Amino acid sequence: MAVVRELRVFPLKSMGGISLTSAEVCATGLVHDREFMLIRPDRRHISQREAPKLALLRPDYDGAKLTVHAPHAALPLIHVPVDGPVTEVTVHGRPCRGIDQGDAPAAWFSDALGRPCRLVRFTGERRTLRNDGSLRFADGYPLSILSRESLDDLNTRVGSPLPMDRFRPNIVLEGLGAYGEDTVSTLRIGTVEIDLVRPCARCVIINIDQDSARKAPDPLRALAAYRTQAFDGSPEIMFGRLGVPRAPGVITVGDAVRASGSTGDDVSGPSPVAL
Repeated sequence: MAVVRELRVFPLKSMGGISLTSAEVCATGLVHDREFMLIRPDRRHISQREAPKLALLRPDYDGAKLTVHAPHAALPLIHVPVDGPVTEVTVHGRPCRGIDQGDAPAAWFSDALGRPCRLVRFTGERRTLRNDGSLRFADGYPLSILSRESLDDLNTRVGSPLPMDRFRPNIVLEGLGAYGEDTVSTLRIGTVEIDLVRPCARCVIINIDQDSARKAPDPLRALAAYRTQAFDGSPEIMFGRLGVPRAPGVITVGDAVRASGSTGDDVSGPSPVAL
């Protein structure tokens, strides 16, 4: 038995998250998660990989009004979502669709980031690569899950402790033990059921401090030393799990979690996995 320790929703892809005490889970993950995204002029998504300052933008979205604060903006963006032209966009090369939100938010974000961009809101249907799930603008699967004990173990291997927000999970669990999420296939939290379908591959974004936008290589370097796994024929650095909701409902911090099944994806050994 485990418990839910933290919940986070990310209304705007690659920007700051919102800590919640409870969250509604639907087919596409937490309600409003990755509902909006910034795109380049060529309509590819913008992430912290090329724009680390995205970490400093703090959105709030209640389903009716989007508010975003930026450190050096004189005024926050306050935007009521609009219907409008549907734009063909891509997330990591995969096509999907968004509704352009107009010139005013485009100008605000372009000024905040110092680069031309436009804001789009998800529309249409988008499927996961595997396991027949739905998602919005998330990279590949609608939910990211990480155990508190897994981060505690990583923090024994890096120079200074890392906060949980560095890894941007939607759901933080406690009680599975370090890397216990690796070998679990199903989570049941009240009426909510989640299939954990694959390990979460990590990239350079975890090297970006979410409060300062400064980069340091310690997190990815530390994980690479003992969490590298061959997946689909190529090496990936794994930390946490990706999930697909199978039954909807509401999750609250403190809820009991029943974990079951076995994935066979244990990559928690002390030595790097041979590739």
